[in-house]
Amino acid sequence: MGTSVQVTPLCGVYNENPLSYLVSIDSFNFLIDCGWNDHFDPTLHQPLSKVASTIDAVLVSHPDTLHLGALPYAMKQLGLNAPVYATEPVYRLGLLTMYEQFLSRKQISEFDLFTLDDIDSAFQVMTRLTYSQNHHLTGKGEGIVIAPHVAGHLLGGTMWKITKDGEDVIYAVDLNHRKERHLNGTVLASFVRPAVLITDAYNALNNQPYRRGEKENEFGETIKKTLGAGGNVLLPVDTVGRVLELILTLEQYWTDKSLNYPIFFLTYVASSTIDYVKSFLEWMSDSIAKSFEQNRENPFLLKHVRFCISKSELDNAPDGPKVVLASMASLEVGFSHDIFVEWATDAKNLVLFTERGQFASLARILQADPPPKAVKVTMSKRVPLVGDELIAYEEEQNRIKKEEALKATLIKEEESKASQSADINASDPMVIDVSKTLASPDVAGQHSAGYRDILIDGFVPPSTSVAPMFPFYENTFDWDDFGEVINPDDYVIKDEDMDQTGMHVGGNLDGKFDEGSASLILDTKPSKVVSNELTVHVKCSLIYMDFEGRSDGRSIKSILSQVLVHGSAEATEHLKQHCLKHVCPHVYAPHIEETIDVTSDLCAYKVQLSEKLMSNVLFKKLGDYEIAWVDAEVGKTDSGMLSLLPCSNAAPLHKSVLVGDLKMADFKQFLASKGVQVEFAGGALRCGEYVTIRKVGDASQKGGGSGLQQILIEGPLCEDYYKIRDYLYSQFFLL
Repeated sequence: MGTSVQVTPLCGVYNENPLSYLVSIDSFNFLIDCGWNDHFDPTLHQPLSKVASTIDAVLVSHPDTLHLGALPYAMKQLGLNAPVYATEPVYRLGLLTMYEQFLSRKQISEFDLFTLDDIDSAFQVMTRLTYSQNHHLTGKGEGIVIAPHVAGHLLGGTMWKITKDGEDVIYAVDLNHRKERHLNGTVLASFVRPAVLITDAYNALNNQPYRRGEKENEFGETIKKTLGAGGNVLLPVDTVGRVLELILTLEQYWTDKSLNYPIFFLTYVASSTIDYVKSFLEWMSDSIAKSFEQNRENPFLLKHVRFCISKSELDNAPDGPKVVLASMASLEVGFSHDIFVEWATDAKNLVLFTERGQFASLARILQADPPPKAVKVTMSKRVPLVGDELIAYEEEQNRIKKEEALKATLIKEEESKASQSADINASDPMVIDVSKTLASPDVAGQHSAGYRDILIDGFVPPSTSVAPMFPFYENTFDWDDFGEVINPDDYVIKDEDMDQTGMHVGGNLDGKFDEGSASLILDTKPSKVVSNELTVHVKCSLIYMDFEGRSDGRSIKSILSQVLVHGSAEATEHLKQHCLKHVCPHVYAPHIEETIDVTSDLCAYKVQLSEKLMSNVLFKKLGDYEIAWVDAEVGKTDSGMLSLLPCSNAAPLHKSVLVGDLKMADFKQFLASKGVQVEFAGGALRCGEYVTIRKVGDASQKGGGSGLQQILIEGPLCEDYYKIRDYLYSQFFLL
């Protein structure tokens, strides 16, 4: 029987809800993605709450809210306690995404689903991997190997490959096969047919009619036209994802057209985002990496884009047409929400959507055809308490402090009575051990954790006395060749001694806050949230242009599909029928909490190689591996495990096998370096005057099946023929 594979959707099937899936491989439970949307509705994760405690590992594919937004909540509230795996950009940028979400929410509501501490705790257990890095799990996951591969949608975006016993399970959602300015396309096509492929139907019904150059030119011309007419342009964007491609597109267009209109990137973590991105060039497209290696050019050293971290900075900017990229893309919260309310009533302005809005969000409502003429919005803001409200708040805080102080006093009195009733003279009447007495931290300092013995000379203290004289400590220090030995723990600031609201400032877990964001955290003034509903008459232009960075319907249909998740019911069913008809007969589209068994029909067995057999095997080096022919018989050990034993009869002869993959272009260069006149002619390699080499078959035939690769040498049996054949053999390993 093959490796047991079961898939259970927890969120995000037959709809556009965030992604969260349970994949069980031989009883080892993976939670792949743990997303949320900008509504932050806890009921979405009721299925996750039922299985959170059984999760053994979490794999995160992209650094946006839809893929990791619920991770802090799940770890704090749902009992999720498992190691998390992601790439370095997903870790860094995902942290900033969650900071942005929290700060945006905190400004308009008493948000309590998670805190900044919860965000840090969730990301603290994250193990960072590089692309194509094979990570071997241990313990319960022994034998399972996970590896992230390029997805092409967001920076650091991952397509996960899970391997056990030679069978691959591929999780590939939100793929992009196109190469973009800052990202390479997905590498899914390079995989041989996996046992299970989990992919999405999100874009199955959409086809992109034009090429990237045409789309970018139309994008720039649309913005330029609005600015030229005296209007402003708002682009609602995510915090750290597709906004990077938009920034580079605008930067290049401004340079090509010599435009001077200001461009603002407005999020709470704007400058921190770009600072991190500057250091992630090795995760970007080949063209960016090559440009940096040759010319030390970093495309994110921006000349035309300015960073803002508060609405007041934008308001203080000079009057005139401007472009603003502001979070959030859904228009539910964040700076984009407030700017839309201000600019929507002016017909000269433009709101340019570059991705489909989340379901039931303000952005999705505005993207309807035809768009609404008026929308109701809720405007909320946090204001300081004043007057009677402030007095009542302070009185309540004083009452709480007094109650806490009274409790602390009672506890101290009880501890003091308990210590006084102890027999302090039990061991030595001349020594008083006050290690168990209560000492003030201001007096005891760093010695409060140790023993404080006092020598009484001349009299025996009464039994009720705790310390008849002030404690005295003789400080002794250790020295080495460099001076006094320092204990690093003495210089560590304890969490309980820190202001809990200020511990994030400066970049806890290597994350960063901009100065404005840090001041927002440190602002402990009493405040409240004030809300009111408005009806906004939409007079501005509303345009949608697809810059989502996802493969379209035509591309998706060319991908082998078995398990379909994430997408509307119509798109999911459409892609399912296409795959059943053109791809393979085993295609599944499970519903929420519906578990499907997709165990492959392959039979894999574990066998033990006996020492007697291995002593006669001759290995040959093949790159980082050693390979050999093994002729054996299958038997069983005393414990019942299958074992390969030496053949009882003489092993039959086998044909010689050439192991390797010949690339004709490389072999042409090799022959030229040996002084052989060589050229391509009619798809073959003509070597000298008489010998021709052709390659027949392909190691990766269409459909992912394995094919037979043959190299044919044609020509008369002459000196050149044997010489070239020897050169050809040298490119392979002979078994």
